[in-house]
Amino acid sequence: MNKYALLLIPLARSIEELLPDRIVDSLWCFFLLRATLVFSTVVVAFIMPFFGLLMALIGSLLSFMVAIIMPSLCFIKIAGRKASRIHIVLSTTIASIAAVCAIVGTYSALRGIVSNY
Repeated sequence: MNKYALLLIPLARSIEELLPDRIVDSLWCFFLLRATLVFSTVVVAFIMPFFGLLMALIGSLLSFMVAIIMPSLCFIKIAGRKASRIHIVLSTTIASIAAVCAIVGTYSALRGIVSNY
């Protein structure tokens, strides 16, 4: 539940930047905007019949990339020759396993979407 709230913060702040300052300073605006965002995403989840499969596709494709693959590859790039051989091997292994998991998850989600619709 915390992750969902954290994901909505950038969207809420972007919307707040579009609103006039006198409205944004209100505590009611703060709560109302966030409640509206949560409610609208719940409505979209109920309306779209394949919302779970779509979230699985996005999660498997992007979450592995952002959370596991990119940090491992960036470590290898940044550390370069300073990193020990074991660090390079571990980072490469982690990125490889995550890439396989991302491919399998993406394939599974796409297969589910195609078979259902």
